Amino acid sequence: MRNFTAEYLGTFMLIFAGTGAMIINDISGGAITHVGVALTWGMIVAAVIYSIGDISGAHLNPAVTIGFVVAKRFPVNQMAPYIVAQLAGAFSASLLLAWLFPTHETLGATIPSVASEKALVIELILTFILMFVIMQVAFGAKEKGLMAGAAIGTTVGLAAMFAGPVTKASMNPARSIAPAVVSGNLEHLWLYIVATIAGAILAVLVSQYLMADQ
Repeated sequence: MRNFTAEYLGTFMLIFAGTGAMIINDISGGAITHVGVALTWGMIVAAVIYSIGDISGAHLNPAVTIGFVVAKRFPVNQMAPYIVAQLAGAFSASLLLAWLFPTHETLGATIPSVASEKALVIELILTFILMFVIMQVAFGAKEKGLMAGAAIGTTVGLAAMFAGPVTKASMNPARSIAPAVVSGNLEHLWLYIVATIAGAILAVLVSQYLMADQ
């Protein structure tokens, strides 16, 4: 239960800080700035990895958990409870943000500014990059240690920095599902589920191919 509690808390912190920064940036007239929002996403990921990586592995992301299962680094019987904990954390954060900022229409939902098929490709590639980095720096199914926190946090911040304006750089089904459902912006939700899971699985397969003889 400690693992699941850690995943719940970690994902709550991720969504509260990340989408919270987006919401506050909107209502403050851009006080945080796009760069500030991207840095917030990267820093909260790093902070949570350093905090709970030794406990649950700090997946914080159903696509990452599924990727670890495909890689046979994580037991399949723990996949569903991890995903439930991640979704619960994300929904708790989005519901709290909806109460704090009731007039905000999207709550940081991932709404693309490009055509759906282009957004799908971008999100697939972003998630591929994220999962590929995770595969190279994680210990088994755990994101922990100085290298993991820095590498993964930097990757998330980088993706948010350049792709945020076009897809919001989700890379995470839980990150997209919770604000979309709570705010009622469901039109593009499917692509953020399909693209992120597909990108993570593809990254695992490529990583395993490259590391086959090592």
